[in-house]
Amino acid sequence: MEQSVETWKFDRWTIQVRRPEGEGPHPVLLLLHGWTGDETSMWAFERRLPKDHLMLAPRGLYPAPFGGYGWHPPRQGGWAGVKDFLPAVDALADLLFTPLDLSSSVDQRSLLENADLTTVSLLGFSQGAALAFTFALTYPEHVRMLGGLAGFLPEGAEELSASQPLTGIPTFLAHGTRDELVPVQRARQAVEVLQQAGAQVQYCEDDVGHKLSTNCFKALQAFFTQQPGCSG
Repeated sequence: MEQSVETWKFDRWTIQVRRPEGEGPHPVLLLLHGWTGDETSMWAFERRLPKDHLMLAPRGLYPAPFGGYGWHPPRQGGWAGVKDFLPAVDALADLLFTPLDLSSSVDQRSLLENADLTTVSLLGFSQGAALAFTFALTYPEHVRMLGGLAGFLPEGAEELSASQPLTGIPTFLAHGTRDELVPVQRARQAVEVLQQAGAQVQYCEDDVGHKLSTNCFKALQAFFTQQPGCSG
C-alpha cells in the first residue's frame, strides 16, 4: 500500500513527507523543486523513485516575486553562483545533520528520529538541481546519490570540484535539447565538471523542452533501481 504524503511545518521549514513502510532507520531522499515551485512540485517523480526511502520535499526558503518559492533571493542577470545557494545549503545541512537533542523542536525530532542521516540522496529539478549540486560539492561526505533534472551547475562550482570531492558518488542528469530556460549546453557542462569531481555520472538527453522525457523518466527509475539498497 502506498503511503500518503504528510505536511510538516516547524522553524523555517514547510516539508512534505512520504514515509516508507516498515521499521527504520530509513534512507533519506531529498526532493528539491525549481524556481517558483513549492513542496508539492516534485511528487510527479515519485513513482520512479525508490519506495524504501523516506522522501522529504522541502519548500524553498525564499518567496519568488510572482508566486512560489526559490532557493536563493531573487537576483538580476546571469546565472546564480555557489555563493547564492550556500545559505539554503547550510540551512538544509543544519536541519539534517545537527544532532537531535532536547533543543530540537518536537516536530523535527518526530520527523527525523527514524531516518538514517549518515548520508542522504538528492534529486533536484532546474534550480533545485543547482542546489543539489552545490550541496553535494559542499557536503560530499553526507551524499549517497545525486540527481539533477533540467538543471545547471552554479557559477564557481568548478573550483569546488578540483579536489574530486564526489569520487564514487552515483549521479544522474537528464536534460532536453529544446530547453529554452536552461540551455542543454549547461547540462553538458555540468556532466563534465561533475565527472572531473569524481562522480559516476549517467546522462540522459532527449528532444524535449524544460521537462523530463519518457525515456529519461525510465532512465531515472533504472538509475535508482541499480543502486545497492534501493527497492523499486
